[in-house]
Amino acid sequence: MIVRAVEAGIERICVPGWDLASSVAALDLADRHPGVIDAAVGVHPHHAADMDESAWGRLEALVADSRTRAVGEIGLDFHRNLSPSEVQREALARQLALAGARDLPVLVHDREAHDTTEAALLAWGGRGVLHAFSGDAEMARRLAEAGFVVSFALPVAFGSAKGPRSAATALRDGTFVVETDSPYLGPDSAGRNEPTTALRVVAELGRLRRVDPQALVAPIRAAYDALIGPASM
Repeated sequence: MIVRAVEAGIERICVPGWDLASSVAALDLADRHPGVIDAAVGVHPHHAADMDESAWGRLEALVADSRTRAVGEIGLDFHRNLSPSEVQREALARQLALAGARDLPVLVHDREAHDTTEAALLAWGGRGVLHAFSGDAEMARRLAEAGFVVSFALPVAFGSAKGPRSAATALRDGTFVVETDSPYLGPDSAGRNEPTTALRVVAELGRLRRVDPQALVAPIRAAYDALIGPASM
C-alpha cells in the first residue's frame, strides 16, 4: 500500500494513533519507512474513558519519544459519545498540554462538537490540523487565522457536505492539506481506501476552487511541512 502511494506521487503520510497500542504501531511504521511515514501518538475521544493514570504516564512517554511528530488523533466526538463528554474534554485538555510542552502539533477529531473544539484550540494557542474537517467556512477561516490547518477528506466531494465545500473555496493556499482517514471515508462501499484516495481529494478541491489540481500540490506540501516539520531520514 505504501509502495503504491509513493509510486502514485504521494510523498509524506502522517499515521496517527487512536490508543496506546496503535500509537506504538505508528512509531514502528515510521521506523520502517523513514522520510515517508510520520508518526503521531494520542488517544481518540472514543477511547478517552479507557485511560487511567498509568496509561496517561505511558502516553506521556510516547509523546516524549523523539520519533513522535504530532499528538493525535485527539479531540471531541459528541455524535457517538463512546466516552462521556466530560471525560472527552479532560482527555483533550491533557493531550493539548502534552503537545504544548513538547511544541508538537495536534491532529484533531471534531464531530458535532465544533464550538467546544474551536474554543479549546484557540484558548490553547498551539498549532495543529482539523482532521476530516466538517465545519463551515467561517470556522475554517478563524482557525486558519490562528495558525491551524484544515484537512479535507473525500466527503468534500459530496454535495451534502455544504460546510466543508464552502470552506474549500474560502481558504487561501497553504492553509489546508488532504487525507483519506483510511480505512474510513472511502471512495465507495466496495472500494479500498488507500493513501492514493488523497489524489481524488486534490482533484475535487481543484474543481471547487476552479484551478488545475496540480497547482494545489506545492501549497499542500508546504502546509504539511510547516505543520509536521522536515521529513526524517
